[in-house]
Amino acid sequence: MKKQYTDDHARAGLAAPLPPLEVFPNQFPGYEIEIVIPEFTSVCPKTNLPDFGTLTIQYVPGKYCVELKSLKTYELGYRNLGIFYENVVNRFLGDFVAAVKPVSATVTGEFTPRGGIHSKVTASWSAKKRARR
Repeated sequence: MKKQYTDDHARAGLAAPLPPLEVFPNQFPGYEIEIVIPEFTSVCPKTNLPDFGTLTIQYVPGKYCVELKSLKTYELGYRNLGIFYENVVNRFLGDFVAAVKPVSATVTGEFTPRGGIHSKVTASWSAKKRARR
């Protein structure tokens, strides 16, 4: 049986250039920020059909907070990018953590049903977990 999805499909979008996330100095300790992106779009790397969903970012800021205009520009970089849901969420989290350096962060993607299947992907990062390794 011929493999329908290639290794290139699996890695699609992970190394694509995207606009940078900008930050500003956090003024308060010990609180959580939740950002909801209700009209997220990307493209399936296999079918080239559009994917739609809602991304939610929850994070506890450290020294920095994400600047929302840059977050919008970054998010729009996915609009024509061929990338699987799992890669969207994990790449978003990795780029977010690298730029913002939060105490902790979680990115959840809830994608609209395709073929009657609803997908929800969640990835989390914590400085405390990272420090124990």
